[in-house]
Amino acid sequence: MPLFIIRNNIVNMATDAVVNAANEGLKQGSGVCGAIFKAAGEEFLRAECEKIGGCATGDAVITPAGNLKAKYIIHTVGPVWSGGNSGEETALRSCYHSSLELAKKHGFESIAFPIISSGVYGYPKAEAIRIASESIKSFLENNEMHVWLVVFDKSSFEISKNRFDSVKEYISNAQANYYEPRYIRPEETDDICFQSAYSPEPCDLQSNTCVPAPSPAKEKKKLFKHTKESKNSEAATPTVFSAPLAKLPPIELDESFSEALLRLIDESGMTDAETYKKANIDRKLFNKIKNNKFYQPRKSTALAFAIALELNYAQTQSLLSKAGFTLSHSSKFDIIIEYFIVNGIYDTFEINETLFEFDQPLLGA
Repeated sequence: MPLFIIRNNIVNMATDAVVNAANEGLKQGSGVCGAIFKAAGEEFLRAECEKIGGCATGDAVITPAGNLKAKYIIHTVGPVWSGGNSGEETALRSCYHSSLELAKKHGFESIAFPIISSGVYGYPKAEAIRIASESIKSFLENNEMHVWLVVFDKSSFEISKNRFDSVKEYISNAQANYYEPRYIRPEETDDICFQSAYSPEPCDLQSNTCVPAPSPAKEKKKLFKHTKESKNSEAATPTVFSAPLAKLPPIELDESFSEALLRLIDESGMTDAETYKKANIDRKLFNKIKNNKFYQPRKSTALAFAIALELNYAQTQSLLSKAGFTLSHSSKFDIIIEYFIVNGIYDTFEINETLFEFDQPLLGA
């Protein structure tokens, strides 16, 4: 654990194994297959594959990695897209399952996948990514391994059009309705409330009546008067009040992020392992948080736990505040997270696919 999505060339991955989108004859092909053969050493890898002879669709075999940064290459044969009614999904899921089980058998701790069959084999990208994510997620529920889904370029990755359009519209609406607090400039109209930037009806927060903006002339006169008095009066020097530390009231620390997280896990009825796996968090990182009361996580880590625990918007804001963060409409990342929480969608992998599509940081990993 966990699953990473990364934009890179798979031949550059320094994992225990990289996965080759192979053909049944294990011959040098185009796309990912051709790139892996060239980087590993064409003659070397050709000879290694000839020793094996071939591989059936949905199965996986293994060879040394030659000149690659990875230690081994797992070759798996994906299905050719024929409309979706010829067992393509079953075969594609089998590619991931067979590859991951082979990696597990060899004791590998890390593996990198391309998006199998989404190139020349014609599998629709959004469906290919969904199957990859679901297959890897299913494996990681009961196994510990770091898995990378490697995307060569932007055109290689695609989420469903409905999801993309829905999130894009939500972002547009959120940004359009966001008004950032600001100071009223002197040249602006006199009937704007300057005490409550968020109020639909301008009003004084105490008297509940409209507070006109300061008149430019009056403000200029007041500033000139204050400046003149400051130059001619020692009273203009600010007085600093201080009190001995011993007389200050004791400060009671609020619940820390670690304490709040562990409490929420207990209340949810989930185990620690179920929580950090669902959050796409590494076990070692979770143990650091658990064993250090004052551990300060990154925002993406804190949010990953909020999603794993299926917290509502208010509960998410509360947990974030323990780590010194908040969700804001000034951040596209935050708005996307809000979209999923508001719509009750708590699948970390699906959220990360959407974040990746919008070029945002991922949760957890």
